Amino acid sequence: MPELRKDPVTGRWVIIASDRARPSDFLRAPVVAKAKTGCPFCAGHEDQTPPEILSYRDGADQWNLRVVPNKFPALRVEGVLDRSGEGLYDKMSGIGAHEVIIECPEHKVSLAQLPEKRVEDLFWAFRDRIQDLKRDTRLRYMLLFKNHGEAAGASLEHSHSQLIALPVVPVQVQEEIDGGRRYFEFKERCVYCDMLRQETSSSIRAILETEEILVLAPYAARFPFETWVVPRAHNSHFETAHASLIQNLAWAVRATIRKLERVLEFPSYNFLIHTAPVQEGPLEHYHWHLEIIPRLTKVAGFEWGAGFYINPTPPEEAAQFLRDAGL
Repeated sequence: MPELRKDPVTGRWVIIASDRARPSDFLRAPVVAKAKTGCPFCAGHEDQTPPEILSYRDGADQWNLRVVPNKFPALRVEGVLDRSGEGLYDKMSGIGAHEVIIECPEHKVSLAQLPEKRVEDLFWAFRDRIQDLKRDTRLRYMLLFKNHGEAAGASLEHSHSQLIALPVVPVQVQEEIDGGRRYFEFKERCVYCDMLRQETSSSIRAILETEEILVLAPYAARFPFETWVVPRAHNSHFETAHASLIQNLAWAVRATIRKLERVLEFPSYNFLIHTAPVQEGPLEHYHWHLEIIPRLTKVAGFEWGAGFYINPTPPEEAAQFLRDAGL
């Protein structure tokens, strides 16, 4: 029988459908990078991107990771943050930053195929860029995300991630922060910390565990095989993560993506980091985390109209498939 589940953080409802879909029901054409001449992200084509902001290198001539401004940015750093209104409508100038993190010089290598240290470099780059950009007090939020595969919105197949710095806090993040605050005011505990304790104890939705990280299928998963990577220690801001946590995070994300690729035959996916607003101090009611969302179903009329998501795969079943997939 179908089941409605309520997200304990935001209060959002989802429908877990009764006709349980198996991984084979979601198989799509696999995402496979093809050799391509002229790719602006490949080694030797550095002149085809804007000048790099940051790079990690083994030596003077070879880079392992580059960060460059997006050639077609959604927002721009230059200018004045001007807020105004037209009657009841509010607007502001498009101030922000839009950067691309090129994860490797090789065209045909995916994030899951990179050595663990190179995946770790990606999260250090995220951290370094937030630390730099947050000095601009016009910027309130940094969204870190990856689109892998055409179905996930990737315009170039060369493995890369992005950072968009915003002068406002996104609604979805604010809903999490507000939900966490309401829970804390009532129970004097972080809802994510309570979630970690319960999921560690029951293990039915746990996928992977390290000393510092729990990977789980969330109770009210919006999408089939939606997966969260959550640090065990309470911390609201990703950019304050210490070295051993970054190492654990790199291992856990790489292992989880490999499991998803094994079970779902190399799906398109998005991952994103939800962290606290950069101009705020530590929040006792919010807990940063990373979400991985395979693109297996489409959002259609019911979802847009009702704000409910329909997930045909119970998270307990998804977690079992991923646990059994090995590392």
